[in-house]
Amino acid sequence: MRESEDTCVYGSFAQVYDTFMDNIDYPQWEKYLKGLLCDFGVGDGLVLELGCGTGSMTELLAADGYDMIGVDNSEDMLEIAQEKKSASGSDILYLLQDMREFELYGTVRAVVSVCDSMNYILEEEELLEVFRLVNNYLDPGGVFIFDMNTRCKYEQIGDETIAENREEASFIWDNYFDADSSINEYELAIFIPEGDGGLYRKYEEVHYQRAYETETVRHLLEKAGLSVEAVYDAFTQDAPNPESERVYFVAREQMKQKM
Repeated sequence: MRESEDTCVYGSFAQVYDTFMDNIDYPQWEKYLKGLLCDFGVGDGLVLELGCGTGSMTELLAADGYDMIGVDNSEDMLEIAQEKKSASGSDILYLLQDMREFELYGTVRAVVSVCDSMNYILEEEELLEVFRLVNNYLDPGGVFIFDMNTRCKYEQIGDETIAENREEASFIWDNYFDADSSINEYELAIFIPEGDGGLYRKYEEVHYQRAYETETVRHLLEKAGLSVEAVYDAFTQDAPNPESERVYFVAREQMKQKM
């Protein structure tokens, strides 16, 4: 089943997600994201993170003074996020919801989404619906900041197999990119130790992401009622270039009547 039907539901991989993401410099990433938030007028207040996963970025933003809400549609990922919340004592509200139909009790100053969560939305109509919901739940003049992997990145990965073996777990990642549909598929086989007898249990998942052209995303944001404030090559404030592998979009609610 493609993720357009069940968007980015991490199951067994959630158990080892943080293990294999330990090469990601989340504090530096959060510093860049907070810089963008502040540049566009959101230095504090209520912020929603869509596709929050295990809550790594959510926790850092909360520690930086934001009142955080995290939305994800993987119960397994949110269980780990709740464990982090208990350990840190943070006051984060986590909601088990699909970003294509999320609901909040009120509006927020900003919505953020990182780690290519938006690429998991495979249909333009569904991406437009996400943008409309974001616009609906933003305060007047509120800000929406998110990143996306580019077509260039998926083409560079292409058809490739990536494997990693650790004591805690191992995985095999078979990647395929279909240039005609702009769909990137990756099949995950995860091996997690079970007991003390040297046995491993195998889990399998398939995920899909879509590469969107920058102008397509810009058009959908504007159609949803948002104004596009900036598009950046990731972790810079430079315009994207043909070799950009990740781009950031900054959009703003235009203080129009809500849906």
